Amino acid sequence: MKEYIYPNNLKARAGLWLWSLRDLVLVGIMAMISLFLFVNLGWIVPMAMTMCYSFMTIRLDDITVVDFIRYAVKYFISTQQYFEWRSEY
Repeated sequence: MKEYIYPNNLKARAGLWLWSLRDLVLVGIMAMISLFLFVNLGWIVPMAMTMCYSFMTIRLDDITVVDFIRYAVKYFISTQQYFEWRSEY
């Protein structure tokens, strides 16, 4: 008899450590390219951009840092807030 183990959330995206698999593959490719550019040309900017992208795509509880920043900008800047003031009298 075979026993199958399923994840708790079957609709969740596949992930490894703190990133989705797509982001992890992109970070790996970007890291190899930036390491090549750093070793051969001495450019540090691509490595910094790779580190920034890897930080921005960290996924915790199905939300990334980019999503959190987008929601904060939408809440505080781009979406009008509605306030209703009532007097106590």
